[in-house]
Amino acid sequence: MTEIEFFFDFASPNVYLASRVLPSIANAASAKIVVRPALLGGIFKATGNQSPMQAFAGVKGKLAYEMLEMRRFVERHGLSGFSMNPYFPINTLPLMRGLIAARRLGVEDSYTKAISAGMWEEGLNMGEPAVVASRIASDGVDSDAVFRMSGDDDVKRELIHATEAAVSRGVFGLPTFFVGGEMYFGKDRLDQVREAALASRV
Repeated sequence: MTEIEFFFDFASPNVYLASRVLPSIANAASAKIVVRPALLGGIFKATGNQSPMQAFAGVKGKLAYEMLEMRRFVERHGLSGFSMNPYFPINTLPLMRGLIAARRLGVEDSYTKAISAGMWEEGLNMGEPAVVASRIASDGVDSDAVFRMSGDDDVKRELIHATEAAVSRGVFGLPTFFVGGEMYFGKDRLDQVREAALASRV
């Protein structure tokens, strides 16, 4: 089965938007999505990259156009539940450690759904542990277990190693996808991801 590797951090609205569209691409291509957690801040630090908010802050009209393209993407794919988080940017290091922990506990899907909704649909301050605990608990995730495991040294090391592995493969920002060893960066490359995944079926 073809695999679509999806390098992922809750920090980016573009990662969230891509995550909502990618399943239909995978279904059409009979492909499997493999989520690769990677800390976006760590990627930026390792590669010298910056978020669009920083990189384009001094470029007249650039950020406004980025937001226009985001609105177009939302409208094209019918993602009416999306909204920019009023607390953005949020430090997602604890959330990403939580994702590693949730994976180990067998509740990755519920955890990801809860955090993504809280961050990019409900406008919650997901930088506050109490808010995170309440939000994941509402989706049936044992927040005490996730928080406890998130503090384990091996969980921390796993996230570090996963981020380093992403950088070693050429990842410089998120969302990034790999299909058949080829890298595709950004939600605007999803059509290319679709084409590559469909071609891999043959």
